[in-house]
Amino acid sequence: MFSIALDFFSGIQIERSKTKYAARFWLTLSIGINLGFLCFFKYYNFFAESFSELLQGFGFHADITLLHIVLPIGISFYTFHGLSYIIDIYKKRIPAERNPVDYAVFVSYFPLLVAGPIERATHLLPQIQKERVFNYEQAVDGMRQILWGFFKKIVIADNCAPIVNEIFTHYQTESSSNLAIGAVLFAFQIYGDFSGYSDIALGVSRLFGIELLKNFSFPYFSRDIAEFWRRWHISLSTWFRDYLYIPLGGSKGGMLMKIRNTFIIFLVSGFWHGANWTFVIWGGLNAVYFLPLLVSGKNRENLEVVAMNRLVPSFREIFQILITFSLVCLAWIFFRAESVLQAVLYIKRLFGKSLFSLPDPVPYKVLAFVAVMIMIEWLNRRKFHGLEIREYHPWLRKSLYLIIVFIILRYANFGSNEFIYFQF
Repeated sequence: MFSIALDFFSGIQIERSKTKYAARFWLTLSIGINLGFLCFFKYYNFFAESFSELLQGFGFHADITLLHIVLPIGISFYTFHGLSYIIDIYKKRIPAERNPVDYAVFVSYFPLLVAGPIERATHLLPQIQKERVFNYEQAVDGMRQILWGFFKKIVIADNCAPIVNEIFTHYQTESSSNLAIGAVLFAFQIYGDFSGYSDIALGVSRLFGIELLKNFSFPYFSRDIAEFWRRWHISLSTWFRDYLYIPLGGSKGGMLMKIRNTFIIFLVSGFWHGANWTFVIWGGLNAVYFLPLLVSGKNRENLEVVAMNRLVPSFREIFQILITFSLVCLAWIFFRAESVLQAVLYIKRLFGKSLFSLPDPVPYKVLAFVAVMIMIEWLNRRKFHGLEIREYHPWLRKSLYLIIVFIILRYANFGSNEFIYFQF
């Protein structure tokens, strides 16, 4: 509530400011306090422990005080909502909102509060301000998207989770093939978990006549890492592009500036996810993946959907997809690991002699569910979401709904499995 009040008042003051200096003062005040809260609640312990370890490396002992506090719900997401709103007013992209209720709804709108997508005031506020009329077709497609989100969350992600947890917990005794299947299943776990949440949030909003920003666009069909990041957590990637990358100079400067800005974007993105060096390395590793494309000028090559007018991709496209997916899975190990040491040892054991043997046991059921998801999303990869099947014959649509509902009721993991991104 304080953050809402701060940004609401600051936005009005920025718009009323007669001089650039006064507007910049209110902008800086709002950004400073917002980031201050975020750093205090989310990163204080990380910085304190890292500073203590640094001093110990030089032979000094530091008696630090750590905070034992609960992280405010959705702080990473609503902080970025407020920041984009304030910056857009300063840049004169939007007028300051005068209705405190409308602005409060924009920041704390319940479907996206805890795990996004990260909305823009330019997109969501006008939808809140206008009268909404129930649209049957929009609502029906929203229900399809909700159903697909539940399938990805409680059938894919939550069935992958126990296997992934077991493998990552006992990685020191697992075979290389088991470690490989653990990394692959975590890739599908985090995709099913996070994109499943986004589908549910977008679907629920469509019942209210509100269209949220698309957050995922079938990222595992990407042919290079640049395409992957155009399709994964789109609202965060575009937020960093518009409010950090471009203000830093974007791609206008020389190659060194482009490389610097790219590393800043990926490192900050990693750090946004959590207060652990594993996330920073995960971001840095993705920057390293991106670097050859940037230097060669090929980072904007694959803009269209893979196999655009074909059912089956070419051998070259299949190879590109598999290489990109393998690199992404390797980086996900750092994202999932408890520490940098665990991630390094996991990868070291991953490339062992047993890498090309069958995992023991083979998780046939989970792999079958993943295959179903891949098949459905491949057939609908040009659509807004995986279950957008309006043009299908009514009986085919209804049969598919019933099959998915049956799989959910029969095979879903209905245990207490929170969404992964709730912790961020």
